[in-house]
Amino acid sequence: MRRRSKFKVLGVMLAFALVVAACGDDDDATPTTAAPATTAAPATTAAPATTEAPATTAAPATTAAPVDTSPIKIGMLTDLTSTFTPWGVNVRDGMRLAVDEINAAGGVGGRMLELLEQDSENDADIGADRFERLVEDGVVAIGGTISSGVGAPVAAVAETLQVPYFLVKSGTQAALTADSRYTFRTCLPAAPMVAGPVLQYAQQQGITNVGVIVADYAWGQAVKSAVENTFAGSGVDIGEIQVAPVPPTTDFTPFVRAVADAGAEMIMATGHPPGNASIVTLSADLAGNVPVTGAWTPPDLVVGGLQQLAIGRYSDFGCADYFSDAYQDLAKRYLAFSDNQFMSDDAVAGYGIVMMVAEAVGAVGDDPTAIAEYMHANSFEVPGHAYTLEWTEWGELAEARPIFTTVNEGPAPEGVNDAGDWWFDLLVQAEALEPYVP
Repeated sequence: MRRRSKFKVLGVMLAFALVVAACGDDDDATPTTAAPATTAAPATTAAPATTEAPATTAAPATTAAPVDTSPIKIGMLTDLTSTFTPWGVNVRDGMRLAVDEINAAGGVGGRMLELLEQDSENDADIGADRFERLVEDGVVAIGGTISSGVGAPVAAVAETLQVPYFLVKSGTQAALTADSRYTFRTCLPAAPMVAGPVLQYAQQQGITNVGVIVADYAWGQAVKSAVENTFAGSGVDIGEIQVAPVPPTTDFTPFVRAVADAGAEMIMATGHPPGNASIVTLSADLAGNVPVTGAWTPPDLVVGGLQQLAIGRYSDFGCADYFSDAYQDLAKRYLAFSDNQFMSDDAVAGYGIVMMVAEAVGAVGDDPTAIAEYMHANSFEVPGHAYTLEWTEWGELAEARPIFTTVNEGPAPEGVNDAGDWWFDLLVQAEALEPYVP
């Protein structure tokens, strides 16, 4: 049975640090004092002198076991200079904030956390090489990957090296196999799981024609298959799914025009993260006032460029509960800590990865295999996260319940949105999605 963590990590860690410090008092133990030598008896003419008694040997001093003060190294592998940089920067700053807060509270048993950062550059070979480099540098776990093109090949390396690896938004189903034990999803479920909520929403709204635009890479192709399988026989027409290249050179006009001409009452851009803003903009002219579903994209990235075009039209899924007190408290700390203007769910996931790994180290030590076993045996309530994190045997999210929101004019709650005054309406929180079985 899984044990549920309530994430009282900082207080527990600080208390544990104090206990360890108290146990170190053995260092002050006083060595046993040697007995004084026996004085020799004076010699007489009648008898030989009495031989001097040997000095008593001192007992060895008691030595306390050394306390391990070496840093606990956690690796970050995400995109910092390529297509998914806005996602990756949020992940990085969420992980940095968690490290900062845990260290300020005394670390884990007196040991400080150290975040080792690597840029995957949205390249599979580079990602695999830098994962191996992090392992060589002694990390206990690695997290933060966004791209499906990086996540799947690197997950294979993680399984071979037996080091826990946490995906944030690498949703391709190829990232997990039936034998996966060291790879864990944290925010975005497998692509076959994301089409269901879109269909549910379309049916609730009486929408009978959905236009679909996906990217020509692993995530987009995975969403394409998911849509085809999920919408089959539903009564909702998806027409010809449009497969578009990845920016910066992409002109989305022909793709948006194609779904508009086919009578789309809703456009699903979930399969094309980099193209969301362009698709929303063009759809206003070519398709009219139809809703557009995003791709789990940082909302400030889309809304910031769209302004009024996003209001009431741009909808998206996420793993952060923007409406909870826990999220809003965390977001205020994040915005004071980071140069980012909004705390996306990527940052919430990054924060949670560090918190979970730190808890595992505090419970079972810094062996990566023990940490992976601890993750599988427990569930976690991450601050600001929309649902409990727990996993199937192969690392898929066992209870994923993404929220679906649309952008409104605001005002935003005070102190949680430096990117503008817009905010969200909650459309629906999905029922727990059936985990994808590889």
